[in-house]
Amino acid sequence: MSSTDLTLTHVSVLVDDQEKALEFYRDIIGLQVRQDMPFPGGRWLTVGPAAQPTIEFIIENPAMNPSPEQAAAAQARLASGAQGTLIFHVGDVDALFAKLTEAGVQVDQPLIDQPYGMRDCGFRDPWGNHLRFASVLS
Repeated sequence: MSSTDLTLTHVSVLVDDQEKALEFYRDIIGLQVRQDMPFPGGRWLTVGPAAQPTIEFIIENPAMNPSPEQAAAAQARLASGAQGTLIFHVGDVDALFAKLTEAGVQVDQPLIDQPYGMRDCGFRDPWGNHLRFASVLS
């Protein structure tokens, strides 16, 4: 196997309420539901951007971990409020910023023009995961 054989298909986002997370990521952020089905120990729930059908974000809760120790560690990470980071490219970051702000999503960083040619902003989801959105400066 070579490094050119590798493709990324899934990343996880830790939450404590999958239904609330589904509403947030689908209805507010605008991701598509990819899979939503029960599985042993929980619910397999994934979402992803319409433009990237091969990428899925697993909406994971601590109980999905295979052992009580791992579930407890995941719960501790969730309680800390510092989880993962998702960075998205968007055509109009100003319009998305307005939409998310109006929806009451917690702003981490207002819109800013970066010296590396991007205009971006940062938010947190209700579980502390970092969400960044960027557009190329014209």
